[in-house]
Amino acid sequence: MKPIAVKVDQLSVSYHNQPVLDRIAFQVPEGLIVGIVGPNGAGKSTLVKSILGLIKPAGGSVNCFGKKVAYVPQRESVDWDFPITVKELVLMGRYGHLGLCKRPTKADHAIADKYIKLLEMTPYAERQISQLSGGQQQRAFIARALAQEADLLFLDEPFAGIDMATEAAIMNIFKELQNFNKTIFIVHHDLNTVPYYFQWIILLNGQLIACGSVKETFTEENLQSAYGKGYSLLNSAMRE
Repeated sequence: MKPIAVKVDQLSVSYHNQPVLDRIAFQVPEGLIVGIVGPNGAGKSTLVKSILGLIKPAGGSVNCFGKKVAYVPQRESVDWDFPITVKELVLMGRYGHLGLCKRPTKADHAIADKYIKLLEMTPYAERQISQLSGGQQQRAFIARALAQEADLLFLDEPFAGIDMATEAAIMNIFKELQNFNKTIFIVHHDLNTVPYYFQWIILLNGQLIACGSVKETFTEENLQSAYGKGYSLLNSAMRE
């Protein structure tokens, strides 16, 4: 049995006295690629921000067991006009490792360069982030997250606005990271790719519908509980 990466216990979150998440409870083993899935407004991003401590819950608790955590937010939440290059952005991932008032060392630069290369962004290292394509912007922020060398990586809709080839390339990188026992959580909307991308899913709609291996939890019954009785994977595939 693998150790637990994250445990959420009776987590409840409200915005302006309106409940968004109601008594969510689950645990996820280490070393998996985990899809966080559910309809619009289901509380997927809220769950991630609550685990990260960016939102104060109304009740319940979250335990990451002292693991280091990195986060890639939704692209629309980023100020792309900020005057920073790809290399400078990725180096920001090293700031948590620096002492007070210290500058990045040669080792920090080497780690940043390693992940810039891994994400195939070396030719764009000195380019300002607004001059990148959508896929390149996502790669840059993923490289920054990886430069933190965290145990847990949370990504909120990382494939929004990028092409399928880039999406597949990024997923291959995530699968490589599993060799280093990284646990990766991805807020995801395309249900047709769920069986190919994830080993584990958290299915939400305000409440927890299911949490477990894709084989056990990614069922028509659970999807209808989340998306409505008329939902089917076949109809979803036809709409894509």
